[in-house]
Amino acid sequence: MSQPRPSPRSGGSPAPEHPTPSGELADRTLRKVRRRILPLVVVLYLIAYLDRNNVGFAKAALGRDLGLDDTAYGFGAGLFFLGYVLLEVPSNAGMARFGARKWIARILLSWGILATAMTLVTGATSFAALRFLLGAAEAGFFPAVVFYLTLWFPAAQRAAALGVFVLAQPVANAFGAPVSGLLLTLDGVWGLHGWQWMFLVEGLPAIVLGILAPRLLTDRPAQATWLRPEEREWLTGVMDAELAAKRSRARRPFLAGLRDRRALVYGLLNFGMVCGVYGLGLWLPAIVGALGHFGTAGLGLVVMIPYLVAIPCVHHWSRRADRTGRYAWHATVSLVLAAAGLAGAGLTLGASPVLALVCLSAGAIGVYSAIAPFLAMPAAVFAGAAAAASLGLVNALGNLGGFVAPYVVGLLTHATGSSRLALLFLAACLACAGLLGHRYARHRPEGAPRADNPRTARRTRSCPRP
Repeated sequence: MSQPRPSPRSGGSPAPEHPTPSGELADRTLRKVRRRILPLVVVLYLIAYLDRNNVGFAKAALGRDLGLDDTAYGFGAGLFFLGYVLLEVPSNAGMARFGARKWIARILLSWGILATAMTLVTGATSFAALRFLLGAAEAGFFPAVVFYLTLWFPAAQRAAALGVFVLAQPVANAFGAPVSGLLLTLDGVWGLHGWQWMFLVEGLPAIVLGILAPRLLTDRPAQATWLRPEEREWLTGVMDAELAAKRSRARRPFLAGLRDRRALVYGLLNFGMVCGVYGLGLWLPAIVGALGHFGTAGLGLVVMIPYLVAIPCVHHWSRRADRTGRYAWHATVSLVLAAAGLAGAGLTLGASPVLALVCLSAGAIGVYSAIAPFLAMPAAVFAGAAAAASLGLVNALGNLGGFVAPYVVGLLTHATGSSRLALLFLAACLACAGLLGHRYARHRPEGAPRADNPRTARRTRSCPRP
């Protein structure tokens, strides 16, 4: 006897697995949500990523003007992530208490102020201190936005939404490369160094958007006056049904999310992926600079190349992951490609600049294409306060890689006088994350093919679930 399909309007009755949204009402509603939510969060993350990575373009100028060597730069650049990690979970507790909309605005204002304060750096100590404070100010932003997207997009649509959000990373680097290069040419204008102009100009948008964010963001679908009543009712019902199916029955769901073993495992896997993301992002200008003699603006244009070729790949790969439901497989393929690209760049760095740049482009494609399918897995496991806690833990452990990788890359580059060994180290981190992640998640519900996908259902039935 077939079981009756739960009504999407029931809200409180749990469903074991919600089907992929379909139909004219679903398509129209989700199209409006994408147009309203995604452009804004992409712009916010673009600014965040620009403010945390623009220090890579200032490296040479900071060394010349303030005497920062590779080790001091790598340590200071990485301290951003130590501050981020220490405040990540407390920040997400604040988000669970006050709501994602208000908390995102608070984060924007505090990090914008500290991003502009980077103009006050006078040496290694102040550089390290301000990077640490900038990371503490931005703590919680990424998981807050990921959590925010789980309130608006059903699980079967989430990797594509995350893919659009993650596009901000390569777009920020591609856009930020020439902009940062041009700002660095303002050296001496009004008595400021070029790197001071860069930090000042690129930090101000976060302050402006922090003021505007409460007006631009809507907390939940039930409050979306920009949707028609039937659209608002449908989306609220669907999201309430998913929330009920995953809601923690623990007395303290936030603490339960922190203690969940799955959050710890995904956090450790995220550590390996983030090592590659930020090891590449914070050192790419220096690595490209070693390929030839470029002016400040010319370096920015060359650095654009790997990020530009990554952008369409990120969008395509995240949509494909949603279409097939094979999130673990898509994340692994991307991470292995990233590892191969960075290893190839390390081996060809001194022999062929063109081939090294091709390999770096492959590395950028792999690194950024992995993020959406990877994060879709822990985002599908938790809901409510448990999701705020677990996603904060996943991101906090991952961002330890943002501290470790730049520092280790700096040590290896300083010790060997070349980026070759550093690139091989980053490749090893990515390969381990990809292979271990596939082993862990390939048969789990959040990583395996969806049963409602006819092209992959046969594989799902043939793979035993633990």
